Amino acid sequence: MNVNAHAPRSLPAPRLALLLALLLALLPLALLSSAAGAQDNAALRPLIDALGQGSFGDTEKQVSALAATGDAAVVPALEALTNGDLYVRKSDKTVVIGKRAGSGLALTDPLTGEALESTASSALDKIRVNNRLRRTIRAALGGLTLRAADATIRRQAAEAIFKAQDAEGIEALDAAIEAETDAGVAKLMREARAAAVLASDRPTEDKIAAIDTLAERGDRDALSMITAVQNSDASELHEAAGAALARIQKLQAAWDTARNVWFGLSLGSVLLLAAIGLAITFGVMGVINMAHGEMVMLGAYTTFVVQNLFRTHAPDLFDYSLLVALPAAFLVAGLVGVGIERGIIRFLHNQPLETLLATWGVSLILQQAVRSIFGPTNQEVGNPAFMSGAFEIGQLTITYNRLWILVFALTVFAALLIAMKFTRFGLNVRAVTQNRRMAASMGIRTPLVDALTFGLGSGIAGIAGVALSQIDNVSPNLGQSYIIDSFMVVVFGGVGNLWGTLVAAMSLGVANKFLEPFAGAVLAKILVLVFIILFIQKRPRGLFALKGRAVEA
Repeated sequence: MNVNAHAPRSLPAPRLALLLALLLALLPLALLSSAAGAQDNAALRPLIDALGQGSFGDTEKQVSALAATGDAAVVPALEALTNGDLYVRKSDKTVVIGKRAGSGLALTDPLTGEALESTASSALDKIRVNNRLRRTIRAALGGLTLRAADATIRRQAAEAIFKAQDAEGIEALDAAIEAETDAGVAKLMREARAAAVLASDRPTEDKIAAIDTLAERGDRDALSMITAVQNSDASELHEAAGAALARIQKLQAAWDTARNVWFGLSLGSVLLLAAIGLAITFGVMGVINMAHGEMVMLGAYTTFVVQNLFRTHAPDLFDYSLLVALPAAFLVAGLVGVGIERGIIRFLHNQPLETLLATWGVSLILQQAVRSIFGPTNQEVGNPAFMSGAFEIGQLTITYNRLWILVFALTVFAALLIAMKFTRFGLNVRAVTQNRRMAASMGIRTPLVDALTFGLGSGIAGIAGVALSQIDNVSPNLGQSYIIDSFMVVVFGGVGNLWGTLVAAMSLGVANKFLEPFAGAVLAKILVLVFIILFIQKRPRGLFALKGRAVEA
């Protein structure tokens, strides 16, 4: 037995010597860093303490001297001064920050932030400020934040000056623009300067240049600022503002068009997800399935159940809940769909009215079942981290949840298209769609194809419910919002044609969004419906008609 098996292992001598050498080498660096920090504070301390000496004019000079250092360490002292929280200790004439604490004041070092011993108010003299001094302090703080090391802080400072149109920040902006290295922040600073110039008493030439700068920005904030200038009495400014407004309005029209296209594609992706399963079942079986919307609803409620399980048992893994909800929703909705086909629809072939009534009855039963289990109110479904937030492209804001749903819809479409084109099941489905009798005579089990196709269409509706749960209310009536639109997409695109479903969904989505600003949401849908009715009169088989002996008959 080895008696040293559990003894602590010592480092080899060469390795221990190397570690000691590294520590000795780093020690002077740490000492130098600490000394540098102390030296900086030592240099700033007299300037801070001088704030408590002399008149308002002397204090103003000291504020300017602190701003000239460009050191962010002086920001707490200047903020305390403008808030009325800066004091001079009578005993040693040291400037401190004081906050009311009981009968006395809790003191803080303005440079280090270190808590000092509390004292009575009588032991301190408050440093007074007037309006002119406050303006000087605001300008100094603006200059310090505009010169901060963090680009985000500089951007926020420029945005604040832009929104406030603070004319007193022009000089600080001029200095910051010259030193700025980030092109995006520099552009924002120039725009903030232009906004400040318009609110100042600068010469007309400067204001005309500022109008040109804001016209290049071209957003609604710039539009409102230039509109205010146009209403002024100065004729030269009036003409320059009119020309700039025309440029901005043209740019706004272009961005409005891009915004409508994006919102239309987003709506189209939702319609595609809701309709693509219906396109398969309607094309293969000719069944008007009024319970298709309830398959979408079942998928949304499956997402709700899965997310609750994650919240309860694995909250740290909540962002992965949708990865579990997708196959679960497909299985739940798909199995319910197979049950509906095997239990009801197969007995009603070639009886479209009876099928419509039967599936409508099933939809009512499913809605009531969900109400009984989950209640009639909306259920909370959360967004994973990767589907939260938004980003901007110019003046177009794109939310991540809508973007992911568009990507997901196209992915589902591509996967279904591949399955239909390159699998034996897809070949059987296409054969039954084109000529049911001929397919049966060739040995294809059409009843099995019907059941699997109905299950596939219902399963796709279920995963559509997963996607819709991220942007819509999860309630027993969720599916009713999409069933009519789904039928319009299928009929317009061509019954059973996947490409037609894609084109129809995106076309109707974009058309709705372009009509809504003029006609309103309800009238826009009515106009789209009227257009589809007129279109079907000319092309009864839709945009892309299926070809085959059965469909041609």
